[in-house]
Amino acid sequence: MKLINRRLFVKKSALAAGAACFPLIVPSSVLCRENATALSDKIVMGCIGLGIRGTSNMRQFLRYEDVRVMAVCDVFKSQRQKAKEIVDDYYVNQECAVYNDFRELIDRKDIDAISIAVPDHWHVLIGLAASRAGKDMYFEKPVGLSMEQGQALRKAIQDNKNVFQFGTQQRSSRDFRFACELTRNQRIGELKTIFVGAPASWPIPQDPEIPVPDDLNYDMWLGPAPMAPYSYQRCRPYTQEESYSTWYHIYDYCLGFIANWGVHHLDIAQWGNGSDDTTPIDVEGNGEFPQKGIANCCIKWELEFHYANGVRMIYTDNQGRAKQGVRFEGSNGWVHVNRQGVEAEPNSLLSATIGPNEIHLPESDDHHRNFLDAVKSRKKTICPVETAVRSDTLCQLSNIAARLGRKLRWNPDQEKFIDDQEANNMLSRPMRAPWSLKA
Repeated sequence: MKLINRRLFVKKSALAAGAACFPLIVPSSVLCRENATALSDKIVMGCIGLGIRGTSNMRQFLRYEDVRVMAVCDVFKSQRQKAKEIVDDYYVNQECAVYNDFRELIDRKDIDAISIAVPDHWHVLIGLAASRAGKDMYFEKPVGLSMEQGQALRKAIQDNKNVFQFGTQQRSSRDFRFACELTRNQRIGELKTIFVGAPASWPIPQDPEIPVPDDLNYDMWLGPAPMAPYSYQRCRPYTQEESYSTWYHIYDYCLGFIANWGVHHLDIAQWGNGSDDTTPIDVEGNGEFPQKGIANCCIKWELEFHYANGVRMIYTDNQGRAKQGVRFEGSNGWVHVNRQGVEAEPNSLLSATIGPNEIHLPESDDHHRNFLDAVKSRKKTICPVETAVRSDTLCQLSNIAARLGRKLRWNPDQEKFIDDQEANNMLSRPMRAPWSLKA
């Protein structure tokens, strides 16, 4: 059966209902946009957050014939204007609208889906607004700054039945899928230990307070984060010229690379362990944090998790016991995977074929296409919100355990620490008024 999106369904239904007694003319108000006839069979998208990652996502969506990017939003004027130029050049028109406030873009009735690629402290608030407005969303990782935020987003998406794709694009890679299938089918024997290694955050010197540049709506950039004096390093954007953003390493805006980078590999560890619907039951370890400067996220860590199925997971920064990527160790061998490729022992595993009666994981070779297909079919993506929140839980547990430096017991069903009020207090984060998780 040919898959059709909601707008095309509305159009066909309206035509069928009126065919008996009205001319075959459907006003644009029915189809929720001007020039509706030309766009009625396309997924109309808006892109929020146009740094280097958000722009990359936007370019991916531009490639597809069944998508039309109609609006962009960023608190940096230069970034939203550059994005508009890219879109207008691609379509050879001047129709792409620009916004400073994401709420104005989300309020547009013609927008079907949103790409969200903003600093982490904004992820959930924008996702909640999109969900409540009935928008599907491609949502950059990690989920948010707290467990409470992830839970709120999950509930909203389930209640509103939005299509959600988490930006853990390694699930749309053959190498990562193959490594997980080898593990799930016990080609390495019984899974015993998972090693996960990810880049760490780094210290950043304190720089002086300076006037906010005209290019930036700084109050909107801060949003729910505490008020703080503007300095260049506080919200430095990620651009081609300066290939990293410093806000990644400031705790008011991000948990640091222990989460922002680590979630990629922690997500694969969950996939290979077959634990997408649960999380570990305890964690212990320690972390190191900068003692001065503007950055205050974890710069070194070693953590050990245990799952109810007996599997142990060691999670370290790249300088620790676990090298970059994910290594599944079993009773008869191992497989290691990262973005450079797959290694295994015995080496013959690399030419193995997964049999027809073995476990075959969901297959995608294009994370953005997988999202768009789900928008049309209304089926789940390869990384839906339930999976995203479970993988993100490992980030939350890692951050809290590294900061407290003691063993923590976790209830995966209740999503709370057991008999540890101090740790449970860290499962939520305050927001600056008027921003709130409530509608």
